[in-house]
Parts: sequence; C-alpha cells; structure tokens
Amino acid sequence: MPLQDVCFLDVQGSMLSKGDKRKWSETEETECTPTEFIQQWSPGLKPPRSMCKGKENDCNHFVISRRSRKRKESLSGISWNNLPEELILRILLFLPLRDLLRTAVICKRWHRLAFDESLWQSVDLEGKTNMGLALQQVLKTGVRRLRCPRSFIDNLHVTDTCTLQLAELDLSSCIVSTSTLESLLSRCHLLECLSLEGLQLSDTIISDLAKNPRLLQLNLSGCSDFSANPLAHMLQSCSRIEQLNISWCSFDNNHVKSVVNHVTPSVTQLNLSGYRDSLTLDDLKVLVSRCPGILTLDLSDSTQLMADCFPVLSELDHLTHLSLSRCYHIHIAALTNLRKTFPALHYLDVFGLLNDSHLPSLRKENPGVCLNSWPFSAVARPTPASVSDGAGGAHGMWSRRSRLRFK
Repeated sequence: MPLQDVCFLDVQGSMLSKGDKRKWSETEETECTPTEFIQQWSPGLKPPRSMCKGKENDCNHFVISRRSRKRKESLSGISWNNLPEELILRILLFLPLRDLLRTAVICKRWHRLAFDESLWQSVDLEGKTNMGLALQQVLKTGVRRLRCPRSFIDNLHVTDTCTLQLAELDLSSCIVSTSTLESLLSRCHLLECLSLEGLQLSDTIISDLAKNPRLLQLNLSGCSDFSANPLAHMLQSCSRIEQLNISWCSFDNNHVKSVVNHVTPSVTQLNLSGYRDSLTLDDLKVLVSRCPGILTLDLSDSTQLMADCFPVLSELDHLTHLSLSRCYHIHIAALTNLRKTFPALHYLDVFGLLNDSHLPSLRKENPGVCLNSWPFSAVARPTPASVSDGAGGAHGMWSRRSRLRFK
C-alpha cells in the first residue's frame, strides 16, 4: 500500500479520512504547534479569547483560559430559604389570620413556622359555627388568649392530657355542651381571666375552676346548674380574685351565703345583683366585714334591702361605684347627702328608683357624683356593653385586642 493512502491518526487517537489529509498537509505547511492543533480539532470549545497588551505585544497574541465557576446568587433578591427562622417568624407576625393559614400550605417548613407558638398567642373566633376542629387546632398551638363568644362549639375532642396554656378565655353565650366544657376546663390550670356568662355549668366545672390559683377576674353571670358547696370551695381556692361577677345565677339562699362567707377579701369589684329575696341585710353585713376594700359594688334588684343598708355600706371607705338599681324598698329620700356618707363615691346607679325629673335635684344634693352612668355592669366582663372603642374596642378582651381575628 502506498504511503499516501495510509490513514493518518490525529493527536487524540482518532482516524483521519483521506479527505482530511489535505487539511493535515495544509496544517503541516503552516507549522501548527500541538496546542493550536488540539484547539482546532477539539469539538464544542469556544473560540479562544485573544488579547494584546501594550504596544510591544501587538503581533504576539496569547490565549487566556478561565476555569469554570459556579454562578453566584443574584444580588437583586434574597432567597427565602436562606433566611433564618427567627426572621421569618418576625415577618409572619404581621400577617392576618387568613394569610397566615395560606402560608401554611406552601411547604412543610412553612407549615411548621405558620403554626409556631409565638404567632398564636391571642386568637379571636367570635360568632363562628361548627368550629370544633378549628378550635382543637388552635389549642394545640399553645394559645394564651382565646376569644370566641357567641360561637357554636361542636365535635371538640381534647385528647391531649397536657395542661393548656390558656390564661384568658372568653366563652360568653357560646353554644357548647356541658361535657365538652368539662373536657376543656379540666385542662386549664393557668387561667387569669375567665368568662362563662350565660352557660350551663356543672359541679365538675366549678371544681375544675378551683385548680386555677392565678384567677384574677371571673365572670359567671347568668350561669346555672351548680351547687353551693363546690362554689364555696372554688372561692376559697381562688384567693387572688379581684373582680367577681356572679349575678343573676340560679341561686338560692345557700348559694348567696356561700359567696358572702367565702369570697376572697382581696376582691375589689363585685357584682351580686339579681337576688331579689335571697340577699338580706345580714348577708350584706358579712360581706362588708369580710371585704372592706371593695371599690365597685352592684346590688341591683335586691328587693330585701332598705335604707338601713347605708350605715352598713358606709364602712366601705374606698367605695367609688355603687349600684342600687331597682331596689324598690329604698326610698328616694335616703339618697340625699350620700356624698357625706360615702366620701369616695363617684358613680351611683339608681335606675328605676326615681323619674328623670328628679335627677337634677339629686345631682345638686350629691355634687361630684355621676348618676345613672352605667346601665350595664362592667365587672369582670371581657367586653363591657358600654365600650365601643378604646384600648380593646368592641372586639377586645379585657382591654386588649386579639392579634389573630377571623373576619
């Protein structure tokens, strides 16, 4: 075989065809260096970048080869995945409830952050229906302030035996079964403010309330179906109560005596209204001697009280608000010069005892006393009926708004 017909091998070991022989010859004629030859036949490489530096090297070109490097993060934005969780929680703290729940479905990490305990400290579920499952989820987050008055709570199964973190709870006028309420309150030992207004209770619930030694405000107005003995035990155990609203309950004489004989001496605001024939002057004497620091006292609708109750009430040196509305056996003449009997008195409510035409003359006889300013009692109520705005507003709870509110 002639030497011209032999196939040539390139530098990389591949065979060159006869047609490429001319290219090899031409290349050989130009005296290509091995480096230039490799660059010419290597597939897919970018053309070399030639640079000429200075006038001395105008005719001497050299090649700059760069090592491949990873693409850096764009400076125009920061990835959420690189943010610390503390910063993400701080951002989520500004989201309303609906948006916070939407972030929980993004990924597993966001679901965990969205239900972090720090974001669910106060929740407002006022007026919601069929909220058993939702309430069960909220309780798992470690909520401390829960407001859900006038709600319908069903299918609530609190299976966890751990103590709930609730410190403030408003269940006023809810539709909830007694068994569900027992299951919920049996796990509450850290309560400070509680409102069960208008609910049907039981002796078990009252006994469970006795396990909350931090209780400061308790609203049991309009409650029913519990005995006098558990009530007495609960009042003895909760010795730090400052505001107690126990008006218009289904009480008899034994219930009233349990209250006046066992209420804590530290109470400063007490609503004991609505017991027409059950509250007597003797009960009032026991109450005044036991709790001399009362500032607000509501004895409305106590028809057994007469004008001889004023010498007993005068022993309350710090009394600032007295309600005797619809105490029909108290004559209007006994209301004159009450400023002398109660030097610290600022508010006097006597709805139903006198006509509006007598109010100007009564104001003159009691300078500095506001008459009939509070048609509804605000003692221990989370949202007083007379409050429409302010620190808590109409949707607040004990003078503070809830951060997460389901609108």
